[in-house]
Amino acid sequence: MVMLERKIPPVALFIIFIVVMVRIDQSLMSFSATLPYPWWVLSLSICLSGFIGVAGVYEFRKAKTTVNPVAVDKASTVVNTGVFAYTRNPMYLALLILLFGIGYWQQNVISVMLPIGFVLYMNRFQILPEERALEHLFGDQYLEYKRQVRRWI
Repeated sequence: MVMLERKIPPVALFIIFIVVMVRIDQSLMSFSATLPYPWWVLSLSICLSGFIGVAGVYEFRKAKTTVNPVAVDKASTVVNTGVFAYTRNPMYLALLILLFGIGYWQQNVISVMLPIGFVLYMNRFQILPEERALEHLFGDQYLEYKRQVRRWI
């Protein structure tokens, strides 16, 4: 499965998950649920994910390093300021929050649980390979950052 490592851009994976969630919602109506405040949860997830995602991109731009998750070996520095002081993967966290909000809004139990698959895939095929590349590039500096800041939250 090494061939999948860092091959599917996270935004493309996010879109795949959205398509799957919509298809599940349309075809598996028997898994519908009545969850409270779906529009509020969706609105909050849009705002929160937007803030976290933009904050992550801003910190990368400020540090003048690559935002491209497929080309991690082009990173020029370990970014540990701003939102990166709280999560090592703010853009991925933003996508996860938005997936959860959409699943919750759909009022479908499977759609609410599907973001767990996103986390599992991202951990195995995107984040772990990124971490190996960053450890190789930055050595002890990145290892210390990993000790101080959690992967997701």
